[in-house]
Amino acid sequence: MERRSRLPARPRPRLARSGPAMAGEGEEALAAFVALHGAALHASRVPTQYWESLSRKLRGEIFDAGDYFGIMQVEEVDEEEEVDEEMEEQFKKKPNPGNGPCFKVIVTNENGLQASNPDSVFLIDHAWTYRVEHARHQLRRVPGLLHRMANLMGVPFHGELPDEGSIELVLQEMWKYSQTYQLSQGTAEEKVPVWYIMDEFGSRIQHSDQPSFAAAPLFYMPQQIAYTVLWPLRDLETGDEVTRDYAYGETDRLIRKCVLLPWVPTEVLDVSSSTPEPPDEHYQAILAENKEKLPVAINPPVYAKDKVFKVFTDIQQVLNNLTHPRFVFTDNEGEADILYNFSHFKDYRKLSEERPEVMVNQFPCENLLTVKDCLASIARRAGGPDGPRWLPRTFNLQTELPQFISCFQQRDRRGEDNHWICKPWNLARSLDTHITNNLNSIIRHRESSPKVVCKYIEEPVLFEREDVGPVKFDVRYVVLLRSTRPLQLYSYDVFWLRFSNRAFSLDDLDDYEKHFTVMNYAPGVTLKQVHCEDFIPLFEKQYPEYPWTTVQASIFKAFAELFQVATSKPAPLGICDYPSSRAIYAIDLMLKWDTSRDGKRIMQPQILEVNFNPDCDRACKYHPTFFNDVFSTLFLDETDNCHVTRIV
Repeated sequence: MERRSRLPARPRPRLARSGPAMAGEGEEALAAFVALHGAALHASRVPTQYWESLSRKLRGEIFDAGDYFGIMQVEEVDEEEEVDEEMEEQFKKKPNPGNGPCFKVIVTNENGLQASNPDSVFLIDHAWTYRVEHARHQLRRVPGLLHRMANLMGVPFHGELPDEGSIELVLQEMWKYSQTYQLSQGTAEEKVPVWYIMDEFGSRIQHSDQPSFAAAPLFYMPQQIAYTVLWPLRDLETGDEVTRDYAYGETDRLIRKCVLLPWVPTEVLDVSSSTPEPPDEHYQAILAENKEKLPVAINPPVYAKDKVFKVFTDIQQVLNNLTHPRFVFTDNEGEADILYNFSHFKDYRKLSEERPEVMVNQFPCENLLTVKDCLASIARRAGGPDGPRWLPRTFNLQTELPQFISCFQQRDRRGEDNHWICKPWNLARSLDTHITNNLNSIIRHRESSPKVVCKYIEEPVLFEREDVGPVKFDVRYVVLLRSTRPLQLYSYDVFWLRFSNRAFSLDDLDDYEKHFTVMNYAPGVTLKQVHCEDFIPLFEKQYPEYPWTTVQASIFKAFAELFQVATSKPAPLGICDYPSSRAIYAIDLMLKWDTSRDGKRIMQPQILEVNFNPDCDRACKYHPTFFNDVFSTLFLDETDNCHVTRIV
């Protein structure tokens, strides 16, 4: 049994930079504050009655929580001591984070706290702000950080210098404490979610299904600093506990149970891990969310055999490299025969009604291929609820969280490998992509941005690099979709390779150069390049029983199945059959060791993602006719003397 004893440890408030009558206060200052932060405050449901006080506290850096709250520690007692049964039961329900002593926050102000008081809003400082890929490095390098985090999380830490054991424990435990926000502006790298851990006061606030407070992060633009805003949901008396809902906004009981699992361990083995294809309404909702207008039915356009097509494009690689005599560029979009745009086209209805003869370099509803959760959904048409063999087992964390947790726990019980990779639905270049065997980490990543979680390939086919050893590699094929009905799919005859820089092993999961292959965007990182013509004999020397022609045949078979299921249903359930559409995609894949149905060891292709309008810089650099071949295949229906192979 345990007994709770009050050990107040009031956080010390930070002083304001100036007194109450700060310059710039008043209506103008509030109006400026609301103009900058009103949308974020509304989104976080911070009541407007607190905005003026919040603005003043932010400007003055007033941290006055210590005037109202204290931290209490709950101490263990001997089993023989009597404890009120109701109190004991309530205590057991408290999901105190971490492994150390149990803490909670209470109201210590003798007058309590009134929710109607406009000053009843408080700032919480952040003890650590990080991006996941930098967390280990910061714990090693930032003076005092590991010691503070270990103390906050109840992780044993002795001595002055960081040790790997303590770092690993903090990296495991931090998911019980971390919160997240995402910047809405900036580069793709700057928009990668930021994680933070509140200071000792904020981190001691416990969970409750009936919380007394709400909390939300706020990025204060004048200082370019994020704080957590805390406000009461009801009046509290002295001694009342400060709690918040760790699953704020989740109303479904099963989802709440899953979201709270990092703090309240439980099993969901009674939930099936099967993930059938979503219903038709799922795809209708995606179409509406994308604001894409489907085309009306048109007859396939017919062009003169010697027609010279006017091309309107904003893609510099096309402008620099398309030299085929039957294509000329125009700056006038209205006179173009071909629209070859970098950005996504939305209003196919207008185009089909007003200019049905104009060809465009994308298909309506092609996001079913290029967005990772949609790719996993339509692939189930080929492989059933678990997906086809050519796609790693994939779950949508927004809609299939219970099924994933059930799968994870079942694999854990069976002693099977449980390494997974979390990926954003719609980002490339390995941004915000994380490999882990920590279930808590995966559950919490659901909060940062929409993500899928895929089974990590624990036994990839490796390539022996003389300078490094056996490394991971992936292969990029460029495929050309000429039409959906009939399905006409081609592959460019050259493929591209990317390699890891360190020998593969199933550890050091945050070692980017061991587990990832995208090196051309990472500054200061070696980029290993091998042309496909050089790669094939090297590969076959390392794997003499697996000729590349056989491997490539299995790859093309996977591509064919993917596009067959992607076009098997009418839009928006499948890629739209629009006769004036053409498209080029890049398919990234790896090979993994698998066993065939007759017991033979095989190299099984694993499609990782499909990219819209891929970067073709290397293709143009080493193969100057690349875009001539692409345009001839897609827009002229001429493949003679082009470096393409028909797949379907």
